[in-house]
Amino acid sequence: MIARFLPVLLLFTILGCASSSPETTMQPAADAVSGLSADEMSDLEALYWERQAEAMTRYTQAEVDFMTGMIGHHAQALIMSELAPKNGASSSIQILAARIINAQKDEIAIMQRWLENRGEPVPQVHIDGLNLMIHMPETNTGMGMGHDMDGGHDHSMMPGMLSQKQLEELAAAKGADFDRLFLTYMIQHHEGATFMVDEMFATDGAGNDEQAFRLATDINVDQETEIARMKKMLREMGEE
Repeated sequence: MIARFLPVLLLFTILGCASSSPETTMQPAADAVSGLSADEMSDLEALYWERQAEAMTRYTQAEVDFMTGMIGHHAQALIMSELAPKNGASSSIQILAARIINAQKDEIAIMQRWLENRGEPVPQVHIDGLNLMIHMPETNTGMGMGHDMDGGHDHSMMPGMLSQKQLEELAAAKGADFDRLFLTYMIQHHEGATFMVDEMFATDGAGNDEQAFRLATDINVDQETEIARMKKMLREMGEE
């Protein structure tokens, strides 16, 4: 029985690692299946992609809600971070803000692709100054949901999200005052994101999707690391 499925496992190893593994790592597995006929290889490849497609069906509504909500959550962090160079932030704050922009733009794209690959509505982010609009395309049922933040998902009410008043306060601050407010509000924002991760994993069945699990855990680690860094920066500024 083991011998029967060994070529399948070896092929999965090759296909799954082809983009990242060194050639020397792949070679033994490649040699093991090189003796298969073209028809056998075709059957194994078809089985592999069938398994890949099947894996994309093992996700929950909690994971969809997490991706949809986190896209809007990340988008507000972009608004906050893009203020740093305009408002005379210190070099350390500008470096932190640039890091946040790069990381969260990438994660927004990953979450949009995750939803698209599973046939779920994909939120599109539109930023105009301090104003954030999340546009949702038509759902699978054909009901249009073009809207701002309070349609489908009320992004303004998600954990850690800044109020419009807080955003305006941050936008008006300059220099050292901006640095202090940015760190204070971004800690609040990041803590909201880690709460959303915990909330997703607390839902039965959530996290079984490998990509959702990996993304959520990466977000959690990154945000926790930055929270610790920002608290240290506040302490160095003489802030509690």
